[in-house]
Amino acid sequence: MPNEKLIELLDKNEKIKLGGGEKAIEKQHSNNKLTARERINMLLDEGSFFEIDAFVEHRCVNFGMEKKHFPGEGVVTGYGTIDGRLVYIYAQDFTVIGGSLGEMHAAKIVKVQQMAMKVGAPIIGINDSGGARIQEGVDALSGYAKIFYNNTIASGVIPQISVILGPCAGGAVYSPALTDFIFMVQNTSKMFITGPNVIETVTGEKVSAEKLGGAMTHNSISGVAHFLDDSEEKCFESIKKLLSFLPQNNLETAPVKNVQDDINRIDEILNDIIPENPNKAYDMKDVIFTLADYKEFLEYQPYFAKNIITGFMRLNGRSVGVIASQPKVLAGCLDIDASDKAARFIRTCDAYNIPMLTLMDVPGFLPGTHQEYGGIIRHGAKMLYAYSEATVPKVTVITRKAYGGSYIAMSCKELGADMVFAWPTAEIAVMGPDGAANIIFKKEIDEAEEKAQKRKEKIEEYRNQVANPYTAAARGYVDSVIEPAETRKRIISSFDMLMGKRVLRPEKKHGNIPL
Repeated sequence: MPNEKLIELLDKNEKIKLGGGEKAIEKQHSNNKLTARERINMLLDEGSFFEIDAFVEHRCVNFGMEKKHFPGEGVVTGYGTIDGRLVYIYAQDFTVIGGSLGEMHAAKIVKVQQMAMKVGAPIIGINDSGGARIQEGVDALSGYAKIFYNNTIASGVIPQISVILGPCAGGAVYSPALTDFIFMVQNTSKMFITGPNVIETVTGEKVSAEKLGGAMTHNSISGVAHFLDDSEEKCFESIKKLLSFLPQNNLETAPVKNVQDDINRIDEILNDIIPENPNKAYDMKDVIFTLADYKEFLEYQPYFAKNIITGFMRLNGRSVGVIASQPKVLAGCLDIDASDKAARFIRTCDAYNIPMLTLMDVPGFLPGTHQEYGGIIRHGAKMLYAYSEATVPKVTVITRKAYGGSYIAMSCKELGADMVFAWPTAEIAVMGPDGAANIIFKKEIDEAEEKAQKRKEKIEEYRNQVANPYTAAARGYVDSVIEPAETRKRIISSFDMLMGKRVLRPEKKHGNIPL
């Protein structure tokens, strides 16, 4: 090979690697942000990244753009490995024309999306962009649309992870919203359809970018994002941890880890975790950590709808999705946000062949005009739909309260739970004993001389006759009433037994989930 040709190649590669140049890189660093290439190298296994389309350039000739050249077209794309497993990746380069998206920028992203789908491997998108490249007009909008379309086609086929590490505004936010998981970093990530300046102009509202679309806003209030970290480095560690719980695609199962944690472990602490007072709270996370291998649990949306807990654990080395009531928050009631959070997580687990464990202590759906006007009927139905639709192994444990429609919504037998266990403390009924006694025995209580004493007696009568696990077990709605200390070995045995589960459903284009 002629030496000058090789020198030309090396020179071009060096210019591309520099992105927007040293000054732009320094500015990125001064904002506590890494560059696109630094992020890729930090996330992927060392030396595993292979870049694609490094020499792609824009084709715009409007507004003097024909005289401008943007290294890498503002986005770095390619593939590599995380813990030895193949992933595809793209990272927008804010040092190059603000990471703005034009026709060829989008084409690079579309190519790695299609490659990931063809091979069946996860794709990670690192978003740090000023938005659509205005000079390219409709070509930029067309590029976004192609990305959104691929996001949708890939949904439920390969895991899609979005990482917001800078601004993400306007139409750009819809690609992350279409993916499975969104990660954000405190004081770095921003997501909004319209920015603070536009909002102030149109509505008169004054709001900071952080409060409008910052990491905590979308993790705790809107529920748009799923994970929050306080640095880019910690964010990448969280991504790696999440991927360890996920399969490569919908035709595979998640990797199994070799664990030494005893599958027959007896956890005596669980025998005393339920308070004697049925109205007293306890922390369901204590139950989750106790059951999990090595007491490890990766929580999904920990800051949003805290009255329900979702996340990933391992049981005997296998990945399991957890949906659990949280008695510490709103007494574990289901509301609009909790229903949305749970339904989304249930469908994610089902899409990627991850068995589900449901821990139930739910007194009902949250009452109130705000909930009714907000469509709690429609939102609650999402949980019913998601559990009924799911075909992965499903095990339910009723720890205490299981009342009314919320009992059904938390994966009862008739909604497709394969195994349902109840602790002796379980109360399974249309409503709580207090309310039921007031209705059923109203006349007797009203006519009694000692109304309070009579009411107490009738509450106990209802609890003994109906609101206990043995009535449900006698009818086969509960497969077994178990000692809490034995829960871990019983659920592991159930998931082992269910590994060969197969479900046939009627042929259809798709269902019509109540959105």
